[in-house]
Amino acid sequence: MGTGNELEQVLRRAVRGDVDFSVTGRALNTMDASNYRRVPRGVVAPCDAADVAAALAVCREHEVPVVARGGGTSIAGQATGTGVVLDFTRHMGEVLELDPQARTARVQPGLVLDTLRSRAARHGLTFGPDPSTHSRCTLGGMIGNNSCGSHSVAWGTTADNVRAVTVVRGDGEPRTLERSTWDGAPDGLRALVEGDLALLRTGFPDLPRRISGYALDALLPEHGPDLPRFFCGSEGTLGVLTEATVRLVEAPRARALAVLGYADESAAAEAAPGLLPHHPLTVEGMAADLVRDPRGLPKGGAWLFVETGGGTQGEAKAGAEAIARAADCLDAVVVTDPARQRALWRVREDASGTATRMPDGSEAWPGWEDCAVPPARLGHYLRDFRALLTDHGLRGTPYGHFGDGCIHVRIDFDLLSAEGVGRFRRFSEDLADLVVGHGGSLSGEHGDGQARAELLPKMYGDELVRLFERVKDLWDPAGLLNPDMLVRPAPLDTNLRFAPLPREPVDVAFGYPHDGGDFSAAVRRCVGVAKCRTTTAASGGGVMCPSFRATGEEEHSTRGRARLLHEMLAGEVVEDGWRSTEVRDALDLCLSCKGCRSDCPVGVDMATYKAEFLHHHYEGRRRPAAHYAMGRLPRWLRVVAVTRTARVANLLAAIGPLAALAKRLGGIEPRRALPRVATRTFRQWWRRTRGDAAAGRAGAPGGAPGGSPDGAPGGSGRTVVLWPDTFTDHLSPDVARAAVRVLEAAGLTVVLPPDGVCCGLTYVSTGQLDQARAVQRRTLELMRPLLAAGAPLVVLEPSCAAALKTDLVELAAPADARAGELAASVRTFAQVLEECAPDWRPPRLDRPAVGQTHCHQHAVLGDAAERRLRAAAGLDGELSGGCCGLAGNFGFEKGHYDVSTACAEEQLLPAVREAPPGAEVLADGFSCRTQLDQLAGVRGRHLAEVLAEGLDQ
Repeated sequence: MGTGNELEQVLRRAVRGDVDFSVTGRALNTMDASNYRRVPRGVVAPCDAADVAAALAVCREHEVPVVARGGGTSIAGQATGTGVVLDFTRHMGEVLELDPQARTARVQPGLVLDTLRSRAARHGLTFGPDPSTHSRCTLGGMIGNNSCGSHSVAWGTTADNVRAVTVVRGDGEPRTLERSTWDGAPDGLRALVEGDLALLRTGFPDLPRRISGYALDALLPEHGPDLPRFFCGSEGTLGVLTEATVRLVEAPRARALAVLGYADESAAAEAAPGLLPHHPLTVEGMAADLVRDPRGLPKGGAWLFVETGGGTQGEAKAGAEAIARAADCLDAVVVTDPARQRALWRVREDASGTATRMPDGSEAWPGWEDCAVPPARLGHYLRDFRALLTDHGLRGTPYGHFGDGCIHVRIDFDLLSAEGVGRFRRFSEDLADLVVGHGGSLSGEHGDGQARAELLPKMYGDELVRLFERVKDLWDPAGLLNPDMLVRPAPLDTNLRFAPLPREPVDVAFGYPHDGGDFSAAVRRCVGVAKCRTTTAASGGGVMCPSFRATGEEEHSTRGRARLLHEMLAGEVVEDGWRSTEVRDALDLCLSCKGCRSDCPVGVDMATYKAEFLHHHYEGRRRPAAHYAMGRLPRWLRVVAVTRTARVANLLAAIGPLAALAKRLGGIEPRRALPRVATRTFRQWWRRTRGDAAAGRAGAPGGAPGGSPDGAPGGSGRTVVLWPDTFTDHLSPDVARAAVRVLEAAGLTVVLPPDGVCCGLTYVSTGQLDQARAVQRRTLELMRPLLAAGAPLVVLEPSCAAALKTDLVELAAPADARAGELAASVRTFAQVLEECAPDWRPPRLDRPAVGQTHCHQHAVLGDAAERRLRAAAGLDGELSGGCCGLAGNFGFEKGHYDVSTACAEEQLLPAVREAPPGAEVLADGFSCRTQLDQLAGVRGRHLAEVLAEGLDQ
């Protein structure tokens, strides 16, 4: 075997695609979505089949293993390896041909499933198998694992929908495998099959979700032979897929969803087989423990999601209603609205992530993720499964494809201690016996990999497993294709991803209250389901992950950054800890949008992790200029306000050479215009209109009299505290003045907190956590009288409201009750009107509205009150999701402009360009308004400004 450097150089000469042996490239590919971790020597992204053959030839010569990788969402460890990883997502992800008449598509292995479904939908077609990872899993990975998804009761597994495959075998020769012919198979395969017909005819259980082992029964004479079906589920151990022809099916023109409530998952499982005669498209089940928000679901402790299709909406609805009537359930709802159906399906699809945390917050892991039994035995199996969990002192919540008898579950294994790993092994062995005793398959969807392959003799017997080994040797004589998987596997309790992590808590600044104060546990949250790798924002206004959608690079996804942080803690690939430039560079394009905090099924909070890393990375060292210029923006703006030099600052910023010099010194992107500073801050306006005495008493509720800007009496009802954040106070004071106008019109009394309060946002986002903590603790002290009085705190800038709700609690004083009290008092503009002035009605504006829900509002605060307020005012239309791309200091920092503008072009700018005439452009965040102004020449307004204008009119 040659050195890593020699192998890299030979590969670079042999292939046209990308060859990456860097620390970052290797770290990003150490794990998939399983419990396992292997460190590869390097990564190759081939351009075509010739590149694949060339890479295999080099690896064969150097005796280096090869593992094919798609979206990296495999749950049994089969997308990890110690040799060369072939990444098909970069260059081999195309639909090569789509034939609507034949209902077939010719595809490359790196093609994302949703891309194929989108292309097919133009012709009224779809690809039947649809795992919950459909927005990022690839066709190559689906074929390798024989993936299924929720619609398999109607359209079968991937193997049922593959017509032909082109593969490069271990000997380096490309072969096309088709039905009803042995062409392309290695010499000896036919003789091997025909020599053991009796074993092959009796050795495989008959059930819809039997995925384990090699599908040798597909090669029986009565089945064709069917080489493509046999190849599906072989996990890259027999050949490397370079092309496939797949079957498409007619997509129903209309769909309806019946959600049926049951007492528990066993009752739901027992009911599922009885629904199959109604020919549903899905029969999915899940228990209440996995549901974050049960609104919209019928009564029950578990549910079946049963989808029906039809040529018309009425036909689909009638089918769903018939199922609801026939079902013996506690309660049922039938949903025909597509948006409501999508929202309910997201509840089910997110289970693969939400299941990784038990209701008490403790961790749960895959490993026995997808056993399958005959559907008629599922209810009995689940009761036995629950009893086995209890016997081993473990917990888990089943969900999955009840109509096919396939169950997913994450279990609270302790995979950190030797004792816990031992229990993991004992439970695995006992559960394998239980599954086989029910006539089931160890894998019903995700493959065997390393997680279950060691136990295949329990299911198939030693003789059939030895036959699997002989098959492997025929296809891959050198044993270099994904070794340690499926046949001759590594033990199921080795190569665990947690083994190299530190056992003692890492010294950190944030409190990580949801992870027991343990930064390692926070990083472990990312299990690799890769929802952050979607190429478009999730329907319904998703945010995560804007930088990945802008770049398409794994290292700029939430998962990629989490992988690098994991390897930083492990210290094997990333060796320089907090000083790592690789981790720094990956985090550099994180916008700190907080989208992952809400959109990630497991609640990864990369904005916090980034701030933590920057805090340690620059500790005791010189920081980038932007950290001083923009991270300490509140300090500079206060100086300008006190010295009353705003006009001078604006004049200098308007002089080209001086502005260019200032931007260069401040680390600011040259193409950005510097925002104008208000010549009179909001606080200065407040003091002038309320008088010095009022300003002096503004520190306590009721101390400052109400009043309108012209001095007339204002609100006299409940007192609310208006937070003058840095951006509103110094850069957008019109927003705060408008908010005062509306709040007082609603009968509320407005007061301000004392001078000097700050949420610390800019310090947090640049990782200056010592300064942030000092600022926040000072704020808590200044806010003591207001907290004691219990007045709600109205925060107009969503990013500052989010900082007060989260960063303040997790950074400033985790043990200080005042932090929680202040966070609990925070309200958005719409929330405080709804809570404190419920009888007030806004002016009717009656015009369309466009714009974007602020990413921090989406992630932390929610926008339900804003939606209701807009509707009451007659501002019709949905605001877009995503992130504006400016994101505070991010879009102003040098080197971020292209990504910043790409994020804006993803949703915000198209929505504004396509707005109907007279539409109101809403943007509650200063960053969003600035981005609209600088990139589109459009003035976005805060909702408070729009309503205040309506009052005047």
